[in-house]
Parts: sequence; structure tokens; C-alpha cells
Amino acid sequence: MHIPYDLSRVQVLDLSQNFSMDSPAFAFYEGPTVKWQKRIAFEGVNAQYIASTNHVATHLDSPIHFYDPGPDISGIPIDQLFGPACIVDLCQFGIGDYQIYGPEHFEQWEKKHDTRIERGDILVVHTGYHRFYNEDWHKSVPCPVAGVPHRGADAIHEPDLPRAFLRHPGPQGRFAEWVLDRGIRWLAYDCIAADHPFNTNVRKARPDLIPEVEKAIGGSLADLMPWPEDYQVMHVKLFPRGVFHAENLGGRIDEILNQRVWLGCFPFRFKGGEAAFARVMAFVEKK
Repeated sequence: MHIPYDLSRVQVLDLSQNFSMDSPAFAFYEGPTVKWQKRIAFEGVNAQYIASTNHVATHLDSPIHFYDPGPDISGIPIDQLFGPACIVDLCQFGIGDYQIYGPEHFEQWEKKHDTRIERGDILVVHTGYHRFYNEDWHKSVPCPVAGVPHRGADAIHEPDLPRAFLRHPGPQGRFAEWVLDRGIRWLAYDCIAADHPFNTNVRKARPDLIPEVEKAIGGSLADLMPWPEDYQVMHVKLFPRGVFHAENLGGRIDEILNQRVWLGCFPFRFKGGEAAFARVMAFVEKK
């Protein structure tokens, strides 16, 4: 039988983090519990019980996470989860711990790489901070801006959970407005959260770090990321407009920086789900 589409020249790259009982959860969220309920030695089968928040490892946030009308995970059409994507590497612009990125960096990226971020594109934001999450599993390319130790291209990731959770860069409200203006389909991030960590509940969990943050961003949090109007702006302002996101990508993402690729996000069909564990894949031509 003839197969109508030849995918033999397509290479699939996994951009997902591992999930395990050691996957840490976000501030004030409960992490996973994995229990063995049956073992082959006794019952002739292995079986597990899992309890967890949805917001660990690589996951997809649906609009209902911050917007009651939704849709939920099952209500996002599968064809919306697959499409052309731009992989924008922010390390090249000197963006590191706590720093703020904005529309100007993405427009500079377009000029530098002679690539237009088109309406309907998926936008993948690469900060380099995926390598600090303990569940990253693939070799990482050195990222001098993010301060990754330079042990060559064969270096594996450097787990540093405080850095992963507390210090990754993030945007202000004007970036959310730019995303809407440019017609971005949805976003994906290689760091813990779409928002700046100190524009989330991390600000409440670690107020002792606020002076350090304000030194890095060159101003007060109250002025640059005011609450409540800009609280978790990438969630609050975008989800009602149908622009959702995947968080905590990793895996082989460093292999496709500054490229256009086909990208897919594959959560399970979770009715009522405000988020779901997901595999994120890039589809590129075999070399």
C-alpha cells in the first residue's frame, strides 16, 4: 500500500524534559509522588500510581489555567498544537540572570538572522536555562551569557535548581502586547516559567532576593513589573486572547537554535485540564 506522505527524510528531535518523582514543582505547588502498587516479583506485573501538579517538567498550560472560559487542554484543536516555529536564542544578546527581554530583542533577531517571525508562527524562547533544571537529559552547547561552565560541546547540563527557578530572564507587559500585535500562535520556553520569576509568586516566596533582582534590572520591581496590573502578564493578558504556552522545554533544543522548524506539542487529551504534561517535538530534515 502506498503511503501518501514520505516522512523518511524527517528527523524528530525531542525538546522535552524528563518527568520523575524527582521533578521539582514551582513555588507553592506540590511536587510529584510516584508509588509502585504492583511488582512483577509478587503480582506478575509492574504498575505505578502517580500524584502531581501539572506544572512540573515539560508541560502545556491551557487558557483555563488563568481564564475560566478556557478552553481546557482537550479543547485546544490538535492542529493548533502543530505548525511552523521560530527558535529564538536570547543568549546571543547578553541576557542572563534576572534580566528583562522585550520586543526589541526579537526584532533584532529577525534582522540578524534575516528571518521574519510570521503571523501564525509558534515562537520558542531559548534562554539557555533549561540546562539548570535537574531533569534535562541531553548534551548542551556552552552558553556564555547564561554563565554555563565552559567544558566544551560535550558538556552535559549543570543542575542548579535555585538558578533554574529564581534567576531565569523574563519579559514585561509590553512583550505580551507585541505577541498579540504580531499574531503569534502560541509560545514555548526553555525555562521554568513564561513570566519573569519575580513577576510570579516567587516574589512572595523570596522577598530577600528583591534587592539583587532590582540591581540586575536597573530599577524597582514596583515600577518595572507593577502588581496587580502586570502580575503574571504572559498568563493573564494572553490566555483570554487564546495565546497559550508550553514551559520548561529542554532536551535537544540547542541543536535547532535560530532556525525555522516544524514544531508539535502533544499533551494527553485532558478534559477539564488546566495544564498537562507534554512532549514537545521539532521536525527537521535529516542531514
